[in-house]
Amino acid sequence: MLQKTYPYYLANEAVAANTDLEVTDKFSGEVATRVAMADASAIDKAIGHAVDAMPAMRAFAPFKRQAVLEHCVKRFRERYDELALALCIEAGKPINDSKGEVTRLIDTFKVAAEESVRIDGEIVNLEISARAKGYHGYVKRVPIGPCSFISPFNFPLNLTAHKVAPAIAAGVPFVLKPASRTPVGALIMGEILAETDLPKGAFSILPAHRDGADLFTTDERFKLLSFTGSPAVGWDLKKKAGKKKVILELGGNAAAIVDGDQGGKLDYVVERLAFGAFYQSGQSCIGVQRILVHAQVYDALREKLIAKTKSLVMGDPKDEKTFVGPMISESESKRLAGWMDGAVAAGAKIVAGGKVDGAMFEATLLEGVKRDTDLYRKEAFGPVAILERFDDFEAALAAVNDSDFGLQAGVFTDSLAHAHRAWDALDVGGVVINDVPSFRVDNMPYGGVKDSGLGREGVRYAIEDMTEMRLMVMRETW
Repeated sequence: MLQKTYPYYLANEAVAANTDLEVTDKFSGEVATRVAMADASAIDKAIGHAVDAMPAMRAFAPFKRQAVLEHCVKRFRERYDELALALCIEAGKPINDSKGEVTRLIDTFKVAAEESVRIDGEIVNLEISARAKGYHGYVKRVPIGPCSFISPFNFPLNLTAHKVAPAIAAGVPFVLKPASRTPVGALIMGEILAETDLPKGAFSILPAHRDGADLFTTDERFKLLSFTGSPAVGWDLKKKAGKKKVILELGGNAAAIVDGDQGGKLDYVVERLAFGAFYQSGQSCIGVQRILVHAQVYDALREKLIAKTKSLVMGDPKDEKTFVGPMISESESKRLAGWMDGAVAAGAKIVAGGKVDGAMFEATLLEGVKRDTDLYRKEAFGPVAILERFDDFEAALAAVNDSDFGLQAGVFTDSLAHAHRAWDALDVGGVVINDVPSFRVDNMPYGGVKDSGLGREGVRYAIEDMTEMRLMVMRETW
């Protein structure tokens, strides 16, 4: 179970300032714990400490950064069950998915520990003409400066890890605002970081309400803002961020294409589609929202996917049999139900699921959804998927691209030509062949285009954003 209260972390130290933030059990709706909430004064102090920590962080040798990250890996393993249960309670994430996220948290810190000692530079040949004879160029990467991190509710461990672990590897101090609905995992992370010898001010973890956290975005002492969350909020933050570098990991309405040659593999395809559409109640920015199926296999796949969708167990996320738990809040469930009702009013048909009870939203499959409806055009971010038939592969690619988003896409095909064509044509950050767009490994470059964001995560790629190139030119003789 959760502790009764949790402090926040200001300049590496636990501060039990108050118990103002109530964190609910998303299944029962009851208050599960209370967390200290930071005000503007605490955030300002944290930024000041981060600025003061820069010289010490620059001098904190790579092997010491690696030791900190390895300590975190060890402690995460020791506290595996505690972290998984905390995530299950505060996010309503089914316990099996929660355990999977703790595993990914560990993976992300492991990768960061490896990368922390290989942040290399390069030698640049400057002798491109006679005037540069005897000149040599050398490039190294240096920490960019204090960083501001804002993490989301849906993966409160691993998406936080994708900011924190690269920051430690890169040698940058940071101030983190975890999602106020799911702050506990980040605070446990802070407790473990406080056990290390990171320089004072290297980290602060401060839950705060969105309307009171402007300093995370506007304060010019920060040199980078990394935000993961909704597109509307992310692009608004970018407008307010000033001169700092901004990395945005935002939303999507990801599509999966099933080619006509998949008739003999439909059981596998259906298993993956059901997972991609409905795991953790569909609350993933790369969850399968649109399923485009070739006419040759449409009817057979439709029948199997309906049966699979109806078989998914919905209930208490603490029960290992549960696949679909609650959405993060009843208001989010109502929002999605409104979109579903609007699609049905416009001519769509619910072929599986469709029942809603508070925050519990049944795994739901529709077909005949018009492309101008909210359910098709916007990010559903819930356990709803749309079936659509196609006859021509090029038309399917065009349908995937008919979106304001471009995060990842999946293509099930035996055709190497179709795989490469999708890779060339799809306007997304990543194309996953023979699996769902929901697939992610934590060292790969991950991010999107269009309204899905700016920049890439994946530990090495985040480190590149958190460091700058510094050139030295040396003249051989003078």
